[in-house]
Amino acid sequence: MNMKKIKIGLLGCGTVGSATYEILQMNADKIAQKTGVIIEVAQVFVRSMEKNYPVPKRLLTTNFQNMLDNPELEIIVELMGGIEPASTYMLQALKAKKHVVTANKAAVAAHYADLIQMSAENQVMLRFEASVAGGIPVLDALQAPLNSNEIEEVLGIVNGTTNYILTQMIESGKSYETALKLAQEKGFAEADPRADVEGIDSANKLSILLALAFDEIVPVETIPTSGISQLKSVDIKQAGDLGYKIKLLVRGKKMEGSLQASVQPMLVPKDHMLAAVSNEFNALLIRGNAVGDLLFYGRGAGGLPTASAAAGDIIEIANAIDKNAAFDTYVNKLSQSQLIFSGEGENAYYVRLTGQNRPGTLGHITSLFGKNDISIESVTQVAKDECASIVFIIHEIAREKLDRAIRKILNLDDVLSVDCILSVIT
Repeated sequence: MNMKKIKIGLLGCGTVGSATYEILQMNADKIAQKTGVIIEVAQVFVRSMEKNYPVPKRLLTTNFQNMLDNPELEIIVELMGGIEPASTYMLQALKAKKHVVTANKAAVAAHYADLIQMSAENQVMLRFEASVAGGIPVLDALQAPLNSNEIEEVLGIVNGTTNYILTQMIESGKSYETALKLAQEKGFAEADPRADVEGIDSANKLSILLALAFDEIVPVETIPTSGISQLKSVDIKQAGDLGYKIKLLVRGKKMEGSLQASVQPMLVPKDHMLAAVSNEFNALLIRGNAVGDLLFYGRGAGGLPTASAAAGDIIEIANAIDKNAAFDTYVNKLSQSQLIFSGEGENAYYVRLTGQNRPGTLGHITSLFGKNDISIESVTQVAKDECASIVFIIHEIAREKLDRAIRKILNLDDVLSVDCILSVIT
């Protein structure tokens, strides 16, 4: 039987690009056997010819226009990273009626509507499963199997770097600085880790999840985002003593006509399924009104897991081309969303402050909380010399209301500092 050959072009030959090439070569016979098509990498775009790449040199080009002008290339696979020039290249490829696969969360988050619109206008396919949670098929689930559900909440760990660092802090008692250095030595963290540890990477992924789960475009810069770089070992230990683990979580939740979303370190009860997710692993909890809770779990980072998802998207499009059905039958109806974005919304909170170790300090603080209609679930106080570390767990409340009360508390003579405020999963 003569199999159809489908030629593709790779943009980028770094960690993910070279791993994608490796998977397509390594599993070529299996892919052909299962799909009935042969997928051939015909061109690879690189920025410089001076480096050594794990692909035949005859495939390399530094001219993207050559790929656009090549009528034999049917799929462009963008694996460069960064918003530009990747976004421009993808839009140009779609306009040239070439199907596009990408693992680029920053570019997809920044230009989601433009990319979706361009693919629809040109009747080609756009796939970006690898942009969120590496090899875990969460985006495909939201776009197909869960279409019959109204999604109520997405909650999870989508950054392996920060989860590895927090695991080391929790399980081995390491400081943030020591855990970060270990993550860098193992290749889990970049030399410049800011995008990961400050929550930027997770915010890009959350923006994509919000668009697919709630048909709502929420620009990354509007999502309340905080990372783990300021976390102290004392809060890791205190959370553990109270029955929690601290995890960097993305959260999108539909509440009475509003959409709440945030990226932040949160206290997770130790018996919660996300508390068991350790090291570089990711997990995403999706709650649908029909299916209930689903947990997606696996390796969320690294060349091969991410490349596995990209290769899966390539194969899906190749199958569609072979069946003359290579166009998207859905376009997210973003304009129909009636949700109002309300930021972080209401949460329970962990509040640690330092006060004077003298009679009346705790009473003054709790009285002020009460006057501001803030309910306290528990309080723990540890005195040391002239100071006392006081930890409150606050019942659910809007963050703005808590912040107003905190400003008043800081004016008390008994209070020296407010050291940490973290949300609590209840």
